[in-house]
Amino acid sequence: MRRFRIGSEVYEEGAPDLQAALANAYANRERPLCLCREPGCPMYVARIGDLHLIKRMPLSGGEHDSSCDSHESPYELSGLGALMGSAIQLDPQNGMAALKLDFSLSKTGNRAASVPAGKNFASVTADPRRMSLRGLLHYLWHEAELTVWTSRWIGKRHWWNVRWHLLEAAGQMTVRGGPLADILFVPEPFRVGDKEAIEQRRNAVLAAALPPKSGPRKLLVLAGEVKEIVPARSGQKLVIRHLPGFPFIIDDALHRRLQARFEKELSLWGADSNSHLMAIATFGLNPAGLAIVEEIALMVVSENWIPYETVPEKKLVDALARVREKSVKGLRYDLQSDQPIANALLPNRDEPVALFVVPAEADDTFETSLHEMIAARPEIGSWVWRVGEGDMPPLPL
Repeated sequence: MRRFRIGSEVYEEGAPDLQAALANAYANRERPLCLCREPGCPMYVARIGDLHLIKRMPLSGGEHDSSCDSHESPYELSGLGALMGSAIQLDPQNGMAALKLDFSLSKTGNRAASVPAGKNFASVTADPRRMSLRGLLHYLWHEAELTVWTSRWIGKRHWWNVRWHLLEAAGQMTVRGGPLADILFVPEPFRVGDKEAIEQRRNAVLAAALPPKSGPRKLLVLAGEVKEIVPARSGQKLVIRHLPGFPFIIDDALHRRLQARFEKELSLWGADSNSHLMAIATFGLNPAGLAIVEEIALMVVSENWIPYETVPEKKLVDALARVREKSVKGLRYDLQSDQPIANALLPNRDEPVALFVVPAEADDTFETSLHEMIAARPEIGSWVWRVGEGDMPPLPL
């Protein structure tokens, strides 16, 4: 059972008076300390309805004990390591993560919408000093702790709490000197009985994307689940779940590039009716009030909202979904697909175990990088599935 210091008092995680203490800390902007290690790791308090939760500070997972639920794997085991200290900079005073992006949040003139060039996927930069659109989606997913899973949560993760965790994570990040939460649009769950109120709240958020009388147009960032992409009279309509009657317009040139760059994600989504396809996109409103997509990236996630990139990785994700032991999915961010990452981690044990999936087409360079990655972290065990050699071996449970 975790313990937290709030002010001068110490509370166990299940203490009946913890909620009152957290409510007071939330009102006073006080940071609880997780006592998995002394003198304690700073946390922050988030609120969902009348419930208050203790959340890990951005990029602080390595400071927690390996047995703590707030612990996370070393950044070097995923694509996050390449972005640390450059594209992602942590302010130790306020705990906010400042993000440097390689895509624009404004538009001048009639510059065509784009999917930036990339060998294997769109919206990926070769410059680790800046984060791509897909990298931003991965970072949001990571900091929202949506990469974490245990079979005890089966049937308990739905869009409403996915949305809440994404917005809470965005509240701990800044872009271009302002809060990411101010420009992130994540659709709230749609209910017919609340249609008018939902649309009013949506319009209030989208007002920032209306075209000004002069000067560059401000863009917002959409993070939502794709329902379908269908032809429109001009271009294509990106239909997002929970946004009935509010399509996003993609021009034909952007749509062709989207299909080419994200062919893998689209095919994986099409092959599994239980998976979800997530879109992250920059967009603005035209004078008619239509949402026009400027840049877009996709990510496919399982029915439990755990990201995956290939069929073998989906098999690993499905296997981990059935066990009670906590697992953490590794994400690629802006790394190319010919570079290894720890596809998942089993963290809560004396010797954490990193799980690696080696694709059938992996070459000697991939194998060398994998060996170096494992050797650099002797305190972490390893489990390796070489897809080209046969079926997935038993998990190290």
